Amino acid sequence: MTSTFTDRTAAYKVIGTRPIRHDGVDKVTGRAKYGADINLPGLLHGKVLRSPHAHARIKSIDTSRAESHPDVKAVATSADLAPSPAVGKDVVPGQNTSDNVMARGKVLYRGHAVAAIAAASPDVAEEALSLIDVEYQVLPAVFDVEDAMKPGAPILHEGMKTASEPEAAPNGTNVADHEQYRLGDPEKGFAEADIVLEREYRTKTVHQGYIEPQNGTAWWAPDGQLTVWSSSQGHFGIREQLAKVLGTSVSTIKVVPMEIGGGFGGKLQAYLEPVAAVLSKKSGRPVKMTMSRIEVLEATGPTCGSYVRVKIGVTNDGRITGAQAYFAFEAGAFPGSPVGGAAAAIFAPYNIANVQLDGYDVVDNKPRTGAYRAPGAPIAALAVETLVDEIAERLGMDPIEFRLLNAAREGDRRADGVMNDRIGAVEVLEAVKSHPHYSAPLNGKNRGRGVALGFCRNNSGMSSVVVNVLADGKVSLVEGSVDIGGSRTVIAQHVAEVLGIPIEDVIPQVADTEMVGFTSITGGSGVAFKTGWTAYEAARDVAGQMVRRASRIWEVPEDQVEFQDGAVQHTTDPELRMTFKELAGMLGGTGGPIVGRASLNPPGSVGSYTANIVDLEVDPETGKVDLLRYTAFQDVGRAIHPSYVEGQIQGGTAQGIGWALTEEYVMSDDGHMMNSSFLDYRMPTSLDLPMIEPVIVEVPNPNHPFGVKGVGEANICPPLPAIANALYDAIGVRFHRLPMSPEAVVRALHEKNGG
Repeated sequence: MTSTFTDRTAAYKVIGTRPIRHDGVDKVTGRAKYGADINLPGLLHGKVLRSPHAHARIKSIDTSRAESHPDVKAVATSADLAPSPAVGKDVVPGQNTSDNVMARGKVLYRGHAVAAIAAASPDVAEEALSLIDVEYQVLPAVFDVEDAMKPGAPILHEGMKTASEPEAAPNGTNVADHEQYRLGDPEKGFAEADIVLEREYRTKTVHQGYIEPQNGTAWWAPDGQLTVWSSSQGHFGIREQLAKVLGTSVSTIKVVPMEIGGGFGGKLQAYLEPVAAVLSKKSGRPVKMTMSRIEVLEATGPTCGSYVRVKIGVTNDGRITGAQAYFAFEAGAFPGSPVGGAAAAIFAPYNIANVQLDGYDVVDNKPRTGAYRAPGAPIAALAVETLVDEIAERLGMDPIEFRLLNAAREGDRRADGVMNDRIGAVEVLEAVKSHPHYSAPLNGKNRGRGVALGFCRNNSGMSSVVVNVLADGKVSLVEGSVDIGGSRTVIAQHVAEVLGIPIEDVIPQVADTEMVGFTSITGGSGVAFKTGWTAYEAARDVAGQMVRRASRIWEVPEDQVEFQDGAVQHTTDPELRMTFKELAGMLGGTGGPIVGRASLNPPGSVGSYTANIVDLEVDPETGKVDLLRYTAFQDVGRAIHPSYVEGQIQGGTAQGIGWALTEEYVMSDDGHMMNSSFLDYRMPTSLDLPMIEPVIVEVPNPNHPFGVKGVGEANICPPLPAIANALYDAIGVRFHRLPMSPEAVVRALHEKNGG
C-alpha cells in the first residue's frame, strides 16, 4: 500500500507510531469470541416469525399450536414486551424500540418481527414457526419518500403529526418532522448572483454490508438478573434499550460485549436481544439468536433513500452568494432518518453568508432507518459537490480553485448554526491541488477525472477508563468503548504516551456494563476523541499517584518529585530516581495498588474534511465503469496510529464507491426486497476496486490533548460526487440519481445520443 503521510509527531514517542494491535493474534487465530460463539449449558435457539406483508393490520395471533409442540420451549409476541408510550403531543410512534423489536397492532414492513420461538435447535425453532397462525388485513403501502409525502398516501401511523408543525396535518401524516435552518437572507444572496443553478437528486436505500449478522444471547436467571451477550456498537446503549423494552431497570441487566464483525452504524439498535431475553425468561434457559443474511437486509436498519433539491447562486468571479437545500429522507417504518446529519454537512465545506435548509423526516413501508457511516452526509455531498462542479465548469474555473475561493475557515458559521473551530478544509484542498495525481495526464477515450469534497461532524460522549498498575510494571487498561477499527490499541497509545512506557506494556480490554462506568456508543467517529482523552486523564491520575508514592518512599515533599519519561525523579537530586517498573514493583509494601480513573463527557470535537481525486474509464457498450486511479485525502487532526487511519480512509472510500456505482435495495411493487443476499446485493469486491492511496492531512484539534479529530466517517462522502463528476468528464452526462450502475450509464448514453 502506498500512503502519503508527513510525520509531524517527533515530539511523541508512541503517538504517531504503528504498533501491532493487541487483539491481532486473537483475530487471526480464531481465538476471538463473537456473539454467535457463545455456548451455555442448556442453551436454546430462537427464531423469529416475520411479516410477509409490507403494511397490514394484525387481526389475531394464535400461538397455541406452537406452544403445544413438545420441542418448543417458549413463544414470545409483543404482549411480552413493555407497552409503548401513548402517541400524543410529545411522543411519536416508534419512540420506544419495542415497536420495531416486535410488531404491535400493525406490521409496517416486510420482515417486521411478529412472534418468536425457542427450541433445542435452530432447525426445530424455524420449522415450528409455521405453527403460529397470524391473520392479517393487508393495507396499501408506500415505498418512496416522494410518494409518502403526497396527499392521499397510505398513512403508517394513525394520528401521527409533524413534530415541528403539529397542526399541519390534522388527519395524520407520514412527515414525522421538518427541520429548518436559516442564515442571513437567501433571497438577497440569489439576487446578488450572476448565475443561479438548481438541480434535483435521488438516491436509493443502501445497507451497511457488515460481515457478521446481528445476534444476541440472553440468560434471565431465577434471581431476576439478566445477562446478555451480543455484538453491538455500544453495550451500554443495548442495556438502556433492553430496560425500556422489557420494562425493567438497568441495574438488573448486564451486557457483555463480544467482538464485532463490522457495524458502520448498523449495530446500534437492539433487534434480537430483547426477544432472546423474553424467551429465556419464559423457558428458564439461556437463548441464543442469530439472523440470516436475508433477515439482516430485510429487517435491520439500512440508510435512507432520498430526494434532494439544491440551489446555489454565484457571481461571475466565483463567489457563492446564496444557497438553498430541500431534502426529504426516508425514515422507514418509524421516525429517525439522518436529517440532522445532512443539515450539518450539506454546505459545510463552504463559507456561505445566505443559506436556508429544509429537511423532512418521512416514514414509509421499509425497515426502520439505521445509522450508516456519516449518516446523511454522503447524500448531501452528492448533491452539493456535483452542482459545485457544474458551476465551476460554467464559470470556466478550475474546480479546486473554485472550492478554495469559497472554502470554510475557522470562525465561519455553518448553515446549521455551528461556528467552525480549527477545521482543515483549506489544507485538504491545498493537498489535493499539490498532489501529483491532480496534474497527471489522463489520456484515452471515455476516460474522466473527478474531484469532490466531503464533511462529517464528529461526536463526543460519555466515557470511563480505569488504569491498573501491575507489579511487573505493566498496566491493564479497562475501557467501555467497543473496538471496531483498532481502538484498543489507539486508546492504549494515549496511556503509553502519558506514562512513558512501551505500548506492549499496556494491556487493554473492553469491559462489560458492570466492570466500567457508562460509556457511550462506538459511533460518530468519537472513540479516539472521547475515550482517548479519558484514558489520557486516567494515565495522568496514575502518574500523579506515582509521584505521591515516590515522595512517601523518599520522605520528600510532593512538589520536589516529578514524573517524566517513564520515571519518577527528584527535581534537584539526581540520585533519587526510579523507573516506572521499579516503582510498580514496590507498591505492595508502600501503600498498596495504584489505580488511575477518569470519567469524562469532553466537549470540543471538530468536524472532518475529506476529498477525492478519481480517474475512471467507461465502456459505452456495457456501461461498466473501471476505476483507474484513486486518491483519498482527509484531515485527521493527529494520526494516533497512521495505519488505522489509512485503513479507515480506504474502507470508507470503498463503501462510497459501492454506494455510487452498484448498491441499492431493489423493491417489488408489494415491498419485497428482490436482492436480499450478497449474491444479488452488489457490493464492490477487490476485483472492482483500485488501490486507494490515502493522504493524511494533519490539522491538530486544539481541544484535544493530542489533537485528535474523528476519522471514521467523512471519507464515505466524496466518492459519490467525485465519481459522478468523473463520469461527466468521461462521457459528458451529469448523473442525478444513484446508483450509477451499468444500466444507468447505458441509458444515459442512449438518451444523450438521441435514442
